[in-house]
Amino acid sequence: MENKDEAEWSKFFHENKGPANLEESRDKISKFCDKHKDKKLVLITSGGTTVPLELNTVRYVDNFSLGTRGATSAEYFLRNGFAVIFLHRESSLKPFSRHLSGDAMRKWLQVSESGEVSVCSSHAAEVSKIVVEYQKYEDSLCEISFTTLSDYLWMLKTAANILNSHPNSLLYLAAAVSDFYVPTGQLPKHKIQSRNSIFAVPKTFCFTSEGPPTVELQIVPKMLSPLVSYWAPNSFVISFKLETDPNLLASKAKGALEKYKHNVVIGNILQTRKKEVWMVEKDAVTKIELTNEELKSGVEIEDRIVKHILTLI
Repeated sequence: MENKDEAEWSKFFHENKGPANLEESRDKISKFCDKHKDKKLVLITSGGTTVPLELNTVRYVDNFSLGTRGATSAEYFLRNGFAVIFLHRESSLKPFSRHLSGDAMRKWLQVSESGEVSVCSSHAAEVSKIVVEYQKYEDSLCEISFTTLSDYLWMLKTAANILNSHPNSLLYLAAAVSDFYVPTGQLPKHKIQSRNSIFAVPKTFCFTSEGPPTVELQIVPKMLSPLVSYWAPNSFVISFKLETDPNLLASKAKGALEKYKHNVVIGNILQTRKKEVWMVEKDAVTKIELTNEELKSGVEIEDRIVKHILTLI
């Protein structure tokens, strides 16, 4: 007989179907793992998940994550000999190419009068280093994208099941996953109109005579439970706990570790996440912190995180 937690996550997958490219992605991950069966394998999840408010989605609930932690960590795992499955939010930051986004495009590239694009001589060495390193590790990197919460959880389950049969595999869960959602069966088919009289909507959406609708969100089942117990019981599992209140972080991180029985929780505070984290294990808590000088010189805390993980496996 299913317990309450099992019933909840089973219901989620029953009510929210997988993405159209699920089988294609399953095949891609399986082939990648078989190709790199003699390497250490890590699944890194990265970026935020969207929660659609319509089936033909115009509006959705999102979060701030750009995928910096996941993309940066992937580089350091690759440099330490891992084959990396990078499960990332579509359009979020990716390993190596993250260095060429944003202001870098304006600062590093120049266009001649004839329209030819080239790298500014002052940044040529830096760009060359990034491109060469990407080419070096490209064969050891498998990129799989998602957008919605449902897509992410189906992809996570699929990848975890595959990795479970490979020894020395890691799951590094850095994605910012929504805690709330609207079940697919309760979504209106088309864009929600500003006037509620235009079409009928499910009971999840409550309209008043004027103003925006009130949306009733449901709590996402905690997928760490089936992940650790059923999908990947043989893998080393690392989760993240982000808080804005420092007074809650320690108890939340330790509570998650005790409840789900995985290996490590990496705790961090929103405002200082690039400077300090806490590696919470069953019998130890290790603080990893960068100095201001290290931050200014370009040291990334993900390098220290990955090095610490290597001491645990």
